[in-house]
Amino acid sequence: MLALKRLYPLVACAGIVIAAVATVIGQIDPDPYLDPLNLTISEYAALDRGGATEFAMATLAVASFALVAGLRAAMAPIGAAAERLMLAWSAALVVIAIVPTTAPGLALDLTAQVHRYVSIAAFVAMPVAGALMVARLREDERWRVVARPVEWLALAGGFGLLAITYVALPGDRVLIGLVERVLLGAEVALIGVLAVRLAQLTWVRSAARASRAALG
Repeated sequence: MLALKRLYPLVACAGIVIAAVATVIGQIDPDPYLDPLNLTISEYAALDRGGATEFAMATLAVASFALVAGLRAAMAPIGAAAERLMLAWSAALVVIAIVPTTAPGLALDLTAQVHRYVSIAAFVAMPVAGALMVARLREDERWRVVARPVEWLALAGGFGLLAITYVALPGDRVLIGLVERVLLGAEVALIGVLAVRLAQLTWVRSAARASRAALG
């Protein structure tokens, strides 16, 4: 059980890094019609079926589930509501990776509508989860150091939600790809901060136990 607790933060950190790298690789394409500034990540993936973007979302989902499990095992002060929202984010990423959307300009079929609404749920879940856990993190000496970064990233995610709502509705989708990528970046950074702190606490605590055992 102890080994599993130590494994969670490693899976979370490694998964976040791999997902970030895969996302960048998935956005690099020589075709001039694939414009990442004006295509959402899902639309870009629908046109460029290399699979890197879907792999990135699936990997991020695994990392997010591992993070939630690690936070629970470490009894991190995030609260039940924030934990449920993080689980919703993780599950939504799985759906996003599996259920494709349609290419721009085509009518939305049932799977594309599922993809859209699940994506909206994912984008909303993490900023709200971050906002809910800030006060609890401040009250815990172990986690106080990440309270401010989580607060700022949750705030950035909130502004990102307002921006993408405006761009998607009255803004005529101008630079919607850029806005969505900035929003996703803030949310991935939020879980990244939590994952790194979890790894620090888990491995530092393990090292301290090992030192005490060596000293008898």
